[in-house]
Amino acid sequence: MDARPTRREVIKGMGTGAAVAAGAVAAGAVAAGAVAAAASPVLSTLISKLEPKTVKHNFIYCLNTSTIKGQKLTLVEEIDIASRAGYHAIEPWISEIDEHVKRGGNLKELGKRFSDTGLSVESAIGFFEWIVDDDARRAKALEEAKRNYEILAQIGAKRIAAPPLGATDRTDIDLHKAAERYRALLDLGDQFGVVAQVEVWGFSKTLGQLGDAALVAIESGHPKACVLPDVYHLYKGGSPLSGINLLSANAMHNFHLNDYPADPPRDRIGDEHRVYPGDGIAPLGELFRDLRAMGYNGALSIELFNHAYYKQDAFTVAKTALDKLKAVIEKSLA
Repeated sequence: MDARPTRREVIKGMGTGAAVAAGAVAAGAVAAGAVAAAASPVLSTLISKLEPKTVKHNFIYCLNTSTIKGQKLTLVEEIDIASRAGYHAIEPWISEIDEHVKRGGNLKELGKRFSDTGLSVESAIGFFEWIVDDDARRAKALEEAKRNYEILAQIGAKRIAAPPLGATDRTDIDLHKAAERYRALLDLGDQFGVVAQVEVWGFSKTLGQLGDAALVAIESGHPKACVLPDVYHLYKGGSPLSGINLLSANAMHNFHLNDYPADPPRDRIGDEHRVYPGDGIAPLGELFRDLRAMGYNGALSIELFNHAYYKQDAFTVAKTALDKLKAVIEKSLA
């Protein structure tokens, strides 16, 4: 089984001083041995669980809030569910954060809530037309991206998805120009400490395959350039999951995780057909073995849009999704 405890479990298992020390260890700020020697036996035990040699993988379990968006919860409720279900991280949507603020919420307090519940904000979902040819639309997109970056910086978020919005029906987008536009998006993000990830959208005629996204990221020439793959979208766009072997762990920090059924077929399958990990036909075992082999230590963010799940209890859905993901990983890496 995965030996990585959630941050909430670590914090509950020790006193205040030890928790601070363990947080430093988890962040790589101090040597585990030195801290363990000076801390309590409880802390020493927890540190041993955090050491890479004691775990089969270093994946971060993340909940994309789309998975329970049909239950019409508040962002605060979703945060509580993700924490109680045992996730390490969460991937909220900008629209939810906007709604939270509209209802009187404070961004700094929201960031503290994430931290207090032991959740890191590995990524977020926002939409802006950064890739389009039209200069005016692209300028407007950069303004929206800046607004998103400002929000995410205040809550401690690390990244944001950058899908090919506005170009899904275009076949004439020059990917080398797209790389220049992605570079501009990254340069803007540098001002806020937030990284945009080139997201593959399998149904799109632009950036519909992993190779397209990789080209844009590579040719941008930016040291933080990265791609955001998605199990469903790679299948929809015809990219084999094995293609990630041509990338390094530095090229990916968040992987949208789901599964898909054999029916409907690829040309008719949609987002709403995504199912729990292990309930479909995706070669997830191969994927997890490949990710571990390359040293991937990023997020596996469960992103579902299943209408049947939306009719169920949100906590049950979130917990079931995580339990099924863990089961597939354990079987794959045994």
